[in-house]
Amino acid sequence: MPRRRPSPQQLEQAYREKTREVNVLHRITESISSTLELEAVLKHIVEVVVEVTKADACLLYLLSDGRGELILQASKNPHPRLIGRVTIGIGEGITGWVARERTRVVIPSNASDDPRFKFFHNLPEDRYQAFVSVPIMAKQEAIGVINVQHKRPRRYRLEELTLLSTIANQVGGAIENARLYAETMRKAMQLETLSQVSETVVSNRLIQDILQLIVTMTAQMMDSKICSIMLLDQKAGELRIVATQSLSELYRLKPDLKVGQSVSGRAVQGRRPIIVPDVTRDGHYMYPEIARKEGLCSLLSIPMMIRDKAVGVINSYTSMPHAFTGEEVKLMQTVANQAAIAIEHTTLLEKSFEMQEALAVRKLVEQAKGYLMRSKKLSEQEAFRLIQRQSMDLRRSMREIAEAILLAGQIQERADEKRV
Repeated sequence: MPRRRPSPQQLEQAYREKTREVNVLHRITESISSTLELEAVLKHIVEVVVEVTKADACLLYLLSDGRGELILQASKNPHPRLIGRVTIGIGEGITGWVARERTRVVIPSNASDDPRFKFFHNLPEDRYQAFVSVPIMAKQEAIGVINVQHKRPRRYRLEELTLLSTIANQVGGAIENARLYAETMRKAMQLETLSQVSETVVSNRLIQDILQLIVTMTAQMMDSKICSIMLLDQKAGELRIVATQSLSELYRLKPDLKVGQSVSGRAVQGRRPIIVPDVTRDGHYMYPEIARKEGLCSLLSIPMMIRDKAVGVINSYTSMPHAFTGEEVKLMQTVANQAAIAIEHTTLLEKSFEMQEALAVRKLVEQAKGYLMRSKKLSEQEAFRLIQRQSMDLRRSMREIAEAILLAGQIQERADEKRV
């Protein structure tokens, strides 16, 4: 039986679909080639997908590095506060299933009835009828998932699904390039920051200024919500904040931490880094309410070591869930070591100054004793006791009393010379 030739209307419809597909892909190509900023690329992708499919919502998830889970990185219509905070395990729910199987899922209606469907807290998928989930591919591997949702049942046309899959495949390479660019820029900034930290440590600034610069540069390098340095008071067994880039008085005035009762204290005691995925849910974190009010989530606490002795910690908080990598831990340990060097250098300078001051005071007291022994006919012991008694009675230092005695002696000698 001969095949029916398509009608002019069908040919015109097919032509319009192909033209539309080419235009969409051209727009995406232009957007991808115009920037390497990942956030901008993802934002444009979800906007185009919503326009093409007339969707009520579009969510784009990317596979995290080394964590085996998908993180919501861009969305159209759902509340922006969900970005970076929603995570889905590989194989979990429809989205995780698509990432694992690397094949799309199309559900025209009653999406929540699908056996693979899973309810997630705060996820808007739960309120939608029609659902399309497409893997984002790069080098034959799934690196993410695009979800398209409609509030009402919808029978998706083959042309729509093909276009959606084509978009996902096309943007996969762009996302990889944007990630590579972001990683390159991040490493360049890290090297620059470490160089600046090293320069700061060997500068002639006061220790408080040095530590303040270190936390400011580290917060920028780590993209920290809050970065702080806490020093150990050995006698009290407490850690206190000495520097932070945070402007929050609530955090700055946070009470000192007992070493044996806190996350930072465990880092000091164990002389090893401590990672907390969410400080608001960790039983060892002392002030979860402050963390909630400040919007803090993940924490990396690194001990500051002087040889085999911990003198404090440097803490880096994120505002969203974050899995600190081994590279980030090493980077922070380098900064912590630099901060410890700065503290040790300052301590040695202070001790040297104290020794010089003690020698200077001793020399002045010896000179004052000599003058009293000559002018008052006192023994060395009597002269010293006189200086000591004057210091106690007048509540002045031995140095001040010695200087006053020598000054009075000089005045007396000049007066005697004039009379002669």
